[in-house]
Parts: sequence; C-alpha cells; structure tokens
Amino acid sequence: MINVVWFFILAFGILFGIFTGRGDEVSKAIVASTDSTVKLAIGLAGIMCLWCGIMKIAEKSGLTDKLAKVLRPILKVLFKSAAKDEKAMGAIVMNLTANMMGLSNAATPFGIKAMQELKRLSNKGDKASDDMALFLILNAASIQLFPTTVISIRAAVGSKNPAETIIPSIITTGIVAICAVILCKILEKYF
Repeated sequence: MINVVWFFILAFGILFGIFTGRGDEVSKAIVASTDSTVKLAIGLAGIMCLWCGIMKIAEKSGLTDKLAKVLRPILKVLFKSAAKDEKAMGAIVMNLTANMMGLSNAATPFGIKAMQELKRLSNKGDKASDDMALFLILNAASIQLFPTTVISIRAAVGSKNPAETIIPSIITTGIVAICAVILCKILEKYF
C-alpha cells in the first residue's frame, strides 16, 4: 500500500512540475538527488563496516556475553513461560543483547528463533501469547547502548559530533522500553 502512496506522490509532483512549466527544474532536482543519494550510501557503507567491526570485537571479547548475563535474571521475571525454557530464553537474550550493541543484522536471526521458540511454548494456537507480545514490544523499543545506525548517518552527512546522540538514545529507548513493558503487563490482564 505504501508503494502506491509513494508512486502517486512522485507522479503528482513530476506532473505538477511539468504542467506549471518547471519541468527542467524537476529533472535537475531528480539528477541532483540521485547524486547525493549515491554519495550518502557509499559513505554509510564505510562507516557501517567500521561499526560492525567494532561490534564484532565487542562480541569476541565477551562484552555481549557479559551483557547477556546481566539481562537474563531481569528477563526471567518478565517472561512467564519462556523463563522455564532455556532455548527460548537464550534466543530472547541474544536478540536483545545484539540490538543493544547495535548489531541489528545479528539480532534478526535470534529474533526469528525467539518467536519460533515462544510459539512452540504457546498454547494459544495462531494467536500471539503474552510472552510473544512482550518480546515484540521489547524488540520494537530496542534499548540502544550504541545507536550505530544514527551515528553512521550523522557522520556520513558531516556532523561535527556524530556520537553525541548516545546518551539521549540510552535515556529515550530505556524510558520507552520501561513504559512499553508496564503497558504490556497491564493490558495482558484484559486481553
């Protein structure tokens, strides 16, 4: 559906530019934007490679394992049925840890595995269990200790201090995650 909306927005803009006699300005804008898009994408690729390398070092050094050990007791309190299943808890912990460290590519397989394990534990058939909803909420809130994507984009567009978003990101995503868990726990009693 969103593709249709974007198509109509672009088509309307181009046609409006042509009918108002500004077709040359529209074509210049299109060419200029494609040039800057390619430069941004190439800049982002290099910066993302750097951050992926740093995060791989954190993973190999055991930092992500230490973070997982800190998270495990907290998550055992939050998740009802998953707390009793080591495979489900392992996948949940690894997904959330990878997201916190800015390793979203590594987090995706763990997220899929966690949902499969939570589905296995669920007794609600095709409906999402409370643990599945809570995991989805935590994954969407995605507490960020290292917001590597934001830092990369800011660096690619020439920010003087691209990492200045780290503290606000930790505070914001932490508050969002806490509020989301509280709301999820309240609403699970009614639904």
